[in-house]
Amino acid sequence: MEGRQELEKSLNMKDVLALAFGTMIGWGWIMLAGSWVANGGIGGAVIAFLLGGVMAIFVGLTYAELTPMLPLSGGELVFSYRAMGYNASWFTGWFITLAYLGVACWEGPALSNAINFLFGGKLPQLGVLYEFQGSQVTGIFLLIGVVGAIVMTIVNYMGAKSAAIFQTFATVLMAIGGIAFFCVAVGTGVPAGEMIGMFTGTKGLVTVILAVPAMFVGFDVIPQAAEEMAIPLGKIGKVMIISICMAAAWYILMIIGVAMSVSGDQVIAFNEDPDAVPVANCFAAVLGSPVWGKVMILAAMCGILSSWNGFVVGSSRVLFSMGRAKMLPPIFGKVHEKYGSPTVAVLLVGILTMLSPLLGKSALVWFVDAAAFGTVVAYFMVSLSFTILRKKEPELERPFRTPAGGLVGVVAVLVALFFLWLYLPLGSPAPLTGVEWGLVGGWTILGIILFIANKASANGKATKEEVEYLMFGDEYKRF
Repeated sequence: MEGRQELEKSLNMKDVLALAFGTMIGWGWIMLAGSWVANGGIGGAVIAFLLGGVMAIFVGLTYAELTPMLPLSGGELVFSYRAMGYNASWFTGWFITLAYLGVACWEGPALSNAINFLFGGKLPQLGVLYEFQGSQVTGIFLLIGVVGAIVMTIVNYMGAKSAAIFQTFATVLMAIGGIAFFCVAVGTGVPAGEMIGMFTGTKGLVTVILAVPAMFVGFDVIPQAAEEMAIPLGKIGKVMIISICMAAAWYILMIIGVAMSVSGDQVIAFNEDPDAVPVANCFAAVLGSPVWGKVMILAAMCGILSSWNGFVVGSSRVLFSMGRAKMLPPIFGKVHEKYGSPTVAVLLVGILTMLSPLLGKSALVWFVDAAAFGTVVAYFMVSLSFTILRKKEPELERPFRTPAGGLVGVVAVLVALFFLWLYLPLGSPAPLTGVEWGLVGGWTILGIILFIANKASANGKATKEEVEYLMFGDEYKRF
């Protein structure tokens, strides 16, 4: 039986918390908080995120028990293999890879747009190279996206600790900007009589609720890096739940900040202006200078970088785990001798993120939506694995044990099914488009082809005992 590559334990508690929180928050809050307030009112938007946080916690509790129970790179891949076997595990890993890659590939164009906002749209465009799906692809758009991807690749190539240091730095800068905005808004904002209303009605509340699930995607990156955590196993589950609560609190603070910073009419005007960045515009308005809007955009750009970094970590670890377990070519399961990083997996993710700006910003919206579908498929599989393993292996040591596990498992499965329904054309108010279903279908077909090819290759001749050892190592293997 050949040797099993392992990742170096180098992440402390601070690193893990920054990884989860920074990956979840990203850039969306600065662009969307205005629409949440405009559509749902202050109370409606807050209630939507409280409900979203509770739903995320139910799913998070299944991750919180499973991750320290099987603290191995791959997360969802490992849990579903243990509960349902090779085939279910392979496709769970494939769909969570879609989720992470889809968002990671979007971050480069997001960074280009953010920098363009920072310069008020006056950044030299270096020529229009071509038009794709209704958006112009300019030289500066490609340059910023590719340079950003190269930086992210280098950071992750140099190992988990390098990525963690970068993540902490970016997350702290983003948090400073957001907290400053909230404090200024509360301290010097508009009189209560001019604020937007508490509720706009059921339709507005539903509109905000539909946007909520995507805002909590990212805490699931923690299991991918579990093998690299140098912290007590019992604390992994706790930090995962803490990170979800922190994200919910963050979004609620931004909602309150927007509502208290400017009048209701201004909130609606910023939301309707396609060139506005609502939180930045509110910060500039309350302090009376556009400079402060640019400062807020700089802080939010750190959110792009932290989210980007987190999804590179997540996608590369899934690919590494699949390569190590001979579900993909074994080269993906190799670890750098000096840096301890899964170099081939990191390089592949890096190359894909370098190429993604070629598609333009409009086409990449499809990838993000398809990625969201991949995420909720993984949530469903993890919730199901949690329920199965509670019955199948009750004796397996659980450093973090979820209270009322039977009930939590059932609710988590229902929450995941609700998230899935949001994307299905079965009466859902926001189903995926035909193009997005084409992407999901294409990814599925590619997965089936690779699955069959892998089975027919030398990897397919690996014994069940060998795959078990490569997946779990000596400490967690069953036979």
